[in-house]
Amino acid sequence: MSRSAESIPASNVAEYSVSEISGALKRTVEDTFGHVRVRGEVSGYRGPHSSGHAYFALKDERARIDAVIWRGAFSKLAFKPEEGLEVIATGRLTTYPNSSKYQIVIETIEPAGAGALMALLNERRQKLEAEGLFADERKRPLPFLPRIIGVVTSPTGAVIRDIVHRISDRFPVHVLVWPVRVQGETCGAEVSAAIEGFNAIEAGGPVPRPDLLIVARGGGSLEDLWGFNDEAVVRAAAASQIPLIAAVGHETDWTLIDHAADRRAPTPTGAAEMAVPVRADLQAALASHNARLSGAVSRRLDQERKGLAALLRAMPGIEALLEPPRRRLDEATTALGSNLRHAVGDKRRAFTAAAARLAPATLEAGLRDKRAALRHHAARIDHGARLRLDDARRRLDRLAAGLKPHMLKAKSEAARVALGQLGERLERAETQTSHQRRQRLEGAWRLAASLSPLNVLERGYVIVRDGDGAPVTRAGDLYAGMPIALEFAGRQSRAAIVTEGSVPAPQSEGAAKPADAPKRRKPARTKSQSSDQGSLF
Repeated sequence: MSRSAESIPASNVAEYSVSEISGALKRTVEDTFGHVRVRGEVSGYRGPHSSGHAYFALKDERARIDAVIWRGAFSKLAFKPEEGLEVIATGRLTTYPNSSKYQIVIETIEPAGAGALMALLNERRQKLEAEGLFADERKRPLPFLPRIIGVVTSPTGAVIRDIVHRISDRFPVHVLVWPVRVQGETCGAEVSAAIEGFNAIEAGGPVPRPDLLIVARGGGSLEDLWGFNDEAVVRAAAASQIPLIAAVGHETDWTLIDHAADRRAPTPTGAAEMAVPVRADLQAALASHNARLSGAVSRRLDQERKGLAALLRAMPGIEALLEPPRRRLDEATTALGSNLRHAVGDKRRAFTAAAARLAPATLEAGLRDKRAALRHHAARIDHGARLRLDDARRRLDRLAAGLKPHMLKAKSEAARVALGQLGERLERAETQTSHQRRQRLEGAWRLAASLSPLNVLERGYVIVRDGDGAPVTRAGDLYAGMPIALEFAGRQSRAAIVTEGSVPAPQSEGAAKPADAPKRRKPARTKSQSSDQGSLF
């Protein structure tokens, strides 16, 4: 042994290799923090690696920790991490010996409360709204009576049974179901693929193309409905060429597909009610129109019948109609002989002149002229016939173009939509008119009640009526001994006799009492003279 080696003092401190130290630290960390929940903000997330693993970091205002999600755990996550989102990660701590780092191996991850999800949802909504996917002008009206309805939902839930049952009750049509998962990590991809698949069906193929789509799911929490907030689902709904109804959740549940759809239904049952009308109502409307048409035809026939009867009454009799022709026939018979002789003379002179013109040279010249004129007219007739034939062929082509099936279908659809709009306008007008008349009637009743004299009696007043039942409005119209009736509140009456007042003057029979005669006052009764009736005043 050399001298230098002998000079180094001996030590009993154990020596470790780097691997041993790293392994000891790894075991210590994993034993102490075997299962932890960490809250922090996702930082540096760029999506899963080509290997399927995801690498990022969790941070807060003072520290940062690396995080990894292995491929097997990442495929089972119901909620995927996103950059800048605050989450709660559950997993175990471990070390990475190659770089002397520690990290958390995440098994499950969830948003840090509904506030984080709502912030992410609001950010996504603003982004898609800025692209114009939620604009009202791009939304199309629903078909009035679709023949085929495509439903995107779970085939085993109560939603599809409610939709089919409601459509069968209202107006049975053919329903196609595209089965999808309505919750979980694959929900968004399956729903968007179903919408695009329905739109890819060609018209007239072996599978009928739907006229209307319904995307439906029952109620649930914000996390349960998160698949319908997926950007791919919203873009597929906005790009759908088939009108789409979104019926996700209950009345108070809102997802982004509700904004992109052509119509939003509060419930899946409400979507079925929007999709088809009530068959009984349509039949009743048709019966009403048929009855109105029959009544109009009957009234028109009655009017025409009455008009014809009036014309027959105004026409003259048969003898009156035949008398002028008979007289003209008699006059013609009388003049027939002389006219016949004159006519024979005229014809003889005409025949003589014609015989002079029938010389062979004259006939040949006339024949040549007629032949030339005939050839000219034949050419004109041939040219005119070709023009008429070409014109008729062009008109026939235009008529055939207008009678193509798609043109007739478009006109039929437009008429059906116009009929539905007129029905809605009629219902709104009827409801508004009924409401206005009800308000006017209630106002009239309130005014009549406020002006009723019976309400005054409730405040302590009394109506005084004479023996004939007429109301007495002045005290001077009362006289002592006059029987009266007092009407109180509740239509209760009591009889009374006036004990004070003027006494009417005696009148002789047949003598009229002057209107301005002074009334004599009757002396007041003493207490001994009072009757059992008592004094009213």
